[in-house]
Amino acid sequence: MSLSNTTENATLKAHLQGTDPSYRAGATQYLALFTGDPGESASLAAEADYTGYSRVALTKATAWTDGGSSFTNAALIQFGACTVGTNALTHFAVVDTASGAVAQMISGALSATLNVSPGIQPQFAGGALTITCD
Repeated sequence: MSLSNTTENATLKAHLQGTDPSYRAGATQYLALFTGDPGESASLAAEADYTGYSRVALTKATAWTDGGSSFTNAALIQFGACTVGTNALTHFAVVDTASGAVAQMISGALSATLNVSPGIQPQFAGGALTITCD
């Protein structure tokens, strides 16, 4: 799991200066899928691009289960089914916008590569995605 540089900076500002990051107030976050590690620079260059893909909205208050030093998705998360194209998905990220550039990001690796082709709908059962404190 990795926090983006933007998120790390916002966390320091919150703790040291009492400044809330703009994304904290929103009740919704979005889950994005990637064909490579978006890294701490929060690069969207490797975001999934199959036809039918879009980020999935999650309600912050209920989307994740607190396991102490890790969090897992609390319920089934389903992405749009692929109608055209292919992707070999390897990573996920929590972002603050439904599309386009993001202001913050937490990313992690999927437990295995998920190969998407027409007719495949990426989905993750509750507990399948893990974000761990390093």
